[in-house]
Amino acid sequence: MKKVLVTISLLSFMSGITAAGRDTISVVGSSTVYPFSTVVAERFGKSTDFKTPKIESTGTGGGMKLFCAGAGIDTPDMSNASRRIKKSEFDKCQKNGVTGITEVLVGYDGIVIANSKKSAQMVVTRKELFLALAKEVPAKDGSETLVANPYKTWNEINPSLPSIKIEVLGPPPTSGTRDAFAELVLEGGCKKFAWIKAIKKQDKQKFKTICHAVREDHVYIEAGENDNLIVQKLSANPNAFGIFGFSFLDQNSDKLQGAKVDGTEPTFEAIADGSYPVSRPLYFYVKNSHVGQVPGILEFLKEFTSEDAMGEEGYLTDKGLIPLGEEKLDAVRKSVLSLTELKL
Repeated sequence: MKKVLVTISLLSFMSGITAAGRDTISVVGSSTVYPFSTVVAERFGKSTDFKTPKIESTGTGGGMKLFCAGAGIDTPDMSNASRRIKKSEFDKCQKNGVTGITEVLVGYDGIVIANSKKSAQMVVTRKELFLALAKEVPAKDGSETLVANPYKTWNEINPSLPSIKIEVLGPPPTSGTRDAFAELVLEGGCKKFAWIKAIKKQDKQKFKTICHAVREDHVYIEAGENDNLIVQKLSANPNAFGIFGFSFLDQNSDKLQGAKVDGTEPTFEAIADGSYPVSRPLYFYVKNSHVGQVPGILEFLKEFTSEDAMGEEGYLTDKGLIPLGEEKLDAVRKSVLSLTELKL
């Protein structure tokens, strides 16, 4: 009788461990990194005995919030990011017990301003994009004052631009693409005004508010974290423009075209060599404490950082990823597989 009771107790204990644990890797975060993670996850699920990881597109900011909520098994194992983790997010992680984080540099991506191939290709500068999309812009009279954005059509900014209504579909504030667009495009254009650029030395926060704030009068339309939805809407409306990662343009090049920004077209080569001015690194972050608790994490990292996936001729380049060089990839792989802890 005692032997039966011991066996039942052991079974109850083992089932409690299974219930408390998880057998599927959980990944949240960036909609830009999402398609890359999804491809790796699908291949990983088919080629190993582990379950296919669950990938969710929550946006970079939303993913970091979930990732940094705690170290428990009820929180995600990894978070994709289309920008580097912010110091404030890192500090939140530390505060909530997420003390061991490994950073994985995946590759590079460009942010494109795209429209339907049914319309002419846009040729635009970052200064013009700032004037089109910023909440407040310099007054038309040339004085050093800011006014609520008065521009309704592109040709009001520059007569050489199209005589159509400014209508831009883009990501929400929780998106890393939005953060990168604000920094690389809006701030890049904002700095063309010497008197605004000078504000940065006096008051960094004021400068950031001026340069990063996007207009709220329905000219810029937040389209959520689903970049595929923006692609669909651009196909339906040839006068609209959309903001998203190069990989989505690459996958929809039969329908859409990227604008030339500061004279350079968004191509694989131009992003890789840095001549396209709106490019950024892509990452994901790993919760080291979950390695060993959730099966397959190290094996998934090995697949993701393999030559077959992230290499110069890897399957992720077919999806539009701009790969790291060979030496850089080797360094990233060594750091990741040894779970090198991120220090900020």
